Amino acid sequence: MTPTPRRTDAATNPEHTAIVTGPPEPRVPTVQEALDARDTLASALSRAGIQLPAMDIRTPWADDREGEARYALVHLGVCSAPVALMIADVILRGVAS
Repeated sequence: MTPTPRRTDAATNPEHTAIVTGPPEPRVPTVQEALDARDTLASALSRAGIQLPAMDIRTPWADDREGEARYALVHLGVCSAPVALMIADVILRGVAS
């Protein structure tokens, strides 16, 4: 099987776009890694006095070969406008320090 050429992101190299002929090897987070990330984020938000109503792990597609998810995503759910503003404030304070 011949690897499909892919282009690099122009945002990372605004001068030109290079063609990469090797097969892409993206780092794929596992379900456990996503669970750990969710728990770490929930803990950090809790320390800042913020609690999201629903944080979950989603596995969008199953790998046909193994019947397991190819990757997992941390789903942050929805939050009220005041909670969104609290999150923004915590981030901005962190950026400013």
